[in-house]
Amino acid sequence: MLNRDTGEIKTDKNGNTVYEVTVSVEDEFGRIELVKIGITGEPPITVGDTVNPVGLLGYVWEIAGKWGIAYRATALLPVREAADA
Repeated sequence: MLNRDTGEIKTDKNGNTVYEVTVSVEDEFGRIELVKIGITGEPPITVGDTVNPVGLLGYVWEIAGKWGIAYRATALLPVREAADA
């Protein structure tokens, strides 16, 4: 993930690289939405994996009248590993 202001790779307060992973989420009505989740460290997942976001939090933000929700997780694990954790 790049810092939009400086173009540098974004890091957390400990200097670890922050990754942004886009996942598709389906609700009970079959509607699908793409959600970006930020995590520290490269996640052990591949394209097509069903994942479990561990410690998922959403932060509401607002800038110049626009708002959204930024998601962050402590880990993003394939479901097969999340069941073992």
